[in-house]
Amino acid sequence: MPVMHGRSRCVMAAGERPLSEVQFLTVAEVASVMRVSKMTVYRLVHNGHLPAIRVGRSFRVPENAVHEYLRESYVGVESA
Repeated sequence: MPVMHGRSRCVMAAGERPLSEVQFLTVAEVASVMRVSKMTVYRLVHNGHLPAIRVGRSFRVPENAVHEYLRESYVGVESA
């Protein structure tokens, strides 16, 4: 996720909300929302499937990215 630094505020890639308005989740919180293990979340981050920022030794994932990932991963069942 590219971050552009303006004069007075940081803004994420084109058309997205200012970073000050983005809600970030910990890996544990993402795992809870997705009902998967923390290791699964780490794999998604390291494989580039889920965007994240690094804060020290920890990762933070934008909440909207989690919801977008889940929406895109939804598998509908077609009736015959």
